[in-house]
Amino acid sequence: MKPEEIQMQMKNLRDYFNRSTRPLQEEHSGFTPREGQFSVVGQVAHTAQTIEWFFDAAFSNQWDMDFEGLEKKTRACTSLAAAREWFNRAVDKAIQAAGAHTAEEWASPFPPNPIMGEIPRSSIIGAVVDHTAHHRGALTVYQRLLGLTPPMPYME
Repeated sequence: MKPEEIQMQMKNLRDYFNRSTRPLQEEHSGFTPREGQFSVVGQVAHTAQTIEWFFDAAFSNQWDMDFEGLEKKTRACTSLAAAREWFNRAVDKAIQAAGAHTAEEWASPFPPNPIMGEIPRSSIIGAVVDHTAHHRGALTVYQRLLGLTPPMPYME
């Protein structure tokens, strides 16, 4: 996968996520369908954190397996504006990381690891896109539960 292709996928991912979650406002930050589930803010923060998590491990080969600690950081975010900023920073960092490596480097396999196995590093892109789409969909359901109409993510 070429760095430019990864960068384009990350730009599209951002556009789709931001467009489809646009109706959510700060007053919706704490909404959760059920106690214990991620709130609106938690969904956005977790999505941002996971983008960072994958891209941080892509070439460091260090997978942060402290899932309890990661969740605490996510749940510490209480502002939708802050979560959106985190998300946009995470995508910016991913775009930068994509361009910092050649297509050959992205095609090189991970060393043995507990998450992705020994597959090409570019495989994280599919995982990031799927994961982000999953949470985008959850936030669409949240919007409907709040009486909002989520926009189509792929175009205005």
